[in-house]
Amino acid sequence: MTLGISRAFDSGNIEVRDARRADDVRLAITPDAGGDHFQWFHYRVTGAADTDLRMTIENAGQASFPRGWEGYRACASYDRQRWFRVPTTRYEDGKLIIEHRPAHDAVYYAYFAPYSLERHRDLVARTAVDPRARLEVLGQTVDGRDLDLLRIGAPSDDGKLIAWVIARQHPGESMAEWFMEGFMDRLRDEADPLSRALLDDVVFYCVPNMNPDGSRRGHLRNNAAGANLNREWAEPSLERSPEVYLVRERMRQTGVHFCLDVHGDEALPYNFIAGPDGMADLPPHVLAGRDAYAEALKRSSPDFQTEHGYPRMPPGKGNPKMATNHVAAHFGAVSLTFEQPFKDNADLPDETYGWSPARCDRLGRAQLDALYAILPLLRDAARG
Repeated sequence: MTLGISRAFDSGNIEVRDARRADDVRLAITPDAGGDHFQWFHYRVTGAADTDLRMTIENAGQASFPRGWEGYRACASYDRQRWFRVPTTRYEDGKLIIEHRPAHDAVYYAYFAPYSLERHRDLVARTAVDPRARLEVLGQTVDGRDLDLLRIGAPSDDGKLIAWVIARQHPGESMAEWFMEGFMDRLRDEADPLSRALLDDVVFYCVPNMNPDGSRRGHLRNNAAGANLNREWAEPSLERSPEVYLVRERMRQTGVHFCLDVHGDEALPYNFIAGPDGMADLPPHVLAGRDAYAEALKRSSPDFQTEHGYPRMPPGKGNPKMATNHVAAHFGAVSLTFEQPFKDNADLPDETYGWSPARCDRLGRAQLDALYAILPLLRDAARG
């Protein structure tokens, strides 16, 4: 059977340079719109059952985060449900080499387990039918897709704390929406007493995918206009970054007491939080809330830690174009960026799956414990 390589599906990304020999397949990753970012790949190989494949991504060294390839193992799946790691993945001389002997006629390879727009629609649909939820379409993206917002909680915001949880500003960080699935499913679980207690006090505004265009196009960071959404929060526009513009406008209508912006980090093999430390003149409760949330989450999930992460910026050095910084400064909210690994959690490694959708889901669920722990702090801050 002739070897076939395809990217013609949701989030597909690869350029085939040479596929005449299974043991010397030459590939390249296609850059995002805007041309300044690339790292996400997702493609299908057919006709390779019981064949030794050697696939070289030749432009890996020019990717956005070359350190992300160090210690990295590619994801693979036969049925698009169970994604496992290919142990024979290595980074040499600026090239990513994936060696694998597929057991079936068709196999998919990806930078991380994809979260499809079809699965996104399923998540939105099952959430929207909950009597405590309401679906709002904030507007359209550059490519004309709906930007979905799920409001979960009491019929009125009056007297409630307002929590915003957003994910996938960077579309290639698909672990962020796996995380959101766990978060939102647990939040709606009427048999969970903690979820019910949270919904007594808090109204949640959830955007599980901030960048559906980039997700569909197979981008790492940018939207269809070539904008990195997490650098657009100071001055978003409907032409360049409608996704941020629409969410920011809705935030101004609701107010914000707590915000979690969910991401993935290419290089660091840990789960960690980054706060708005670099913003000047923040109310004291903002950073106190960040620290209390992190400590509570450590107790809730062994997959979370506080030893490794980004260096804390000195006050006045923060980038106001980033979501966490903008929301903290504008609303005085406890505003956090949550990062998950593309690789694995080095503290609790899994040789078969690495960091996986199932672990993203569980970590998303654990956020509710941490948020519940800081409710008194949020209430006190809201009372002024």
